[in-house]
Amino acid sequence: LRGEAFWRETLRSAHYVVAPMVDQSELAWRLLSRRHGAQLCYTPMLHAQVFLRDANYRRENLYGEACPEDRPLIVQFCANDPEVFVQAALLAQDYCDAIDLNLGCPQMIAKRGHYGAFLQEEWDLLQRMILLANEKLSVPITCKIRVFPEIDKTVKYAQMLEKAGCQLLTVHGRTKEQKGPLAGVASWEHIQAVRKAVSIPVFANGNIQCLSDVEECIRKTGVHGVMSAEGNLHNPALFEGRNPLVWEMAEEYLEIVQKYPCPLSYVRAHLFKLWHHTLQVYQQLREELAKVKTLEGIVDVNRELKLRCQEEIANQKEGEKPKEGLPFFHWICQPYIRPGPKERCKENGASGTEKGVRGKRALEEEEDGSSELLSKNKQKKKLRNPNKSFDPSLKPKYAKCDQCGNPKGNKCVFNMCRGCCKKRAFKETADCPGHGLLFKTKYEKSLSWQSSQKVIQNPEISRRGDVDVGETAVLKEAGD
Repeated sequence: LRGEAFWRETLRSAHYVVAPMVDQSELAWRLLSRRHGAQLCYTPMLHAQVFLRDANYRRENLYGEACPEDRPLIVQFCANDPEVFVQAALLAQDYCDAIDLNLGCPQMIAKRGHYGAFLQEEWDLLQRMILLANEKLSVPITCKIRVFPEIDKTVKYAQMLEKAGCQLLTVHGRTKEQKGPLAGVASWEHIQAVRKAVSIPVFANGNIQCLSDVEECIRKTGVHGVMSAEGNLHNPALFEGRNPLVWEMAEEYLEIVQKYPCPLSYVRAHLFKLWHHTLQVYQQLREELAKVKTLEGIVDVNRELKLRCQEEIANQKEGEKPKEGLPFFHWICQPYIRPGPKERCKENGASGTEKGVRGKRALEEEEDGSSELLSKNKQKKKLRNPNKSFDPSLKPKYAKCDQCGNPKGNKCVFNMCRGCCKKRAFKETADCPGHGLLFKTKYEKSLSWQSSQKVIQNPEISRRGDVDVGETAVLKEAGD
């Protein structure tokens, strides 16, 4: 099935879609979302080359326990090579209803790997990838894109993908530069223009925090469905139009994880999002959640948060309103509005640059070493090691390798780093006990062993008196 027929019959006219989210749209979360209104889910973005070569990666991300209720499902790949993309898709097509090509990831890792939104200028390559996929696959090929600043160019881009064989297009109404604190508002005007210009189904992505946003987006853009990422993470019941108690969603998710396990880092990340507003109130439990090492430990932290919230509800005064400008009390699932650059700078007590981008804090500002002024990463390191200092003047000074400038080994006989020392020791058949390199010793032992083997194979040598003391001892041991 293709185009409208594919959306209507295979995808069951899905309007409510859970986005592909790295390490976040795993099976357990997809099942939770489906229970609460989601009609279509995507897998996390999978790396086509790794999926092709690594059986464990395939098993962990797609070939795990069969789950009939996890359909319809679209598997998303990032790739920049037509053959690799299609070979990976062939391995995945029997486990899903369509294969999606990621052309929207704006992160630095996508820039380094040359995939995602960093392929949006390479139209010839994209045409070849989609044409080959259409020719080889038994399921439809879909694409998820970001927009160009110009609406006209975005429309031509979408039409090119449709012509190449794309059967469904998801349009994230932000450019690849709009990410993190610079994300801003997604452009529904771009999405509306694409929807009018193509004949295939279109999903919209961006600005979706509640069910009313979904309805407004469909009304304004005319799209077939709406995809949610962050809105879904903070409220899995978004598509039901409900704002449930946070611990209800957390407990239900943890029950599903016990049946369909996933890495603990995924579970922790989900609870940080679900409990986001509450963890601003109970900072100690936030730290406990960050450090816990088992699923049972996470369940305990979740139970403690629930008890504290219930106690707070019991002591609540009549007519009391939510604090911090939230629409609901912090124990209710609700959107998280990402602060812009200026707000982020204000929150961190740092001034931004002229363009409003947050500037780096100088270590000199941290006079008392207060953890409040440290970045989140450094605060985590401080938790693991309270005595750790981030003052560059206190860092030990390392002597440099004579060859390459890297830190040298303290006990290296050549005054080199291990890499350079290994090359020199091998070339000169020398030893460096400091780096545990014993080329000379092993060579001498090898010669000794070879000599002993010759004596064992030819006993006449010993009668001629050609055997040295060491070899005689070896022969004696062999005889014994």
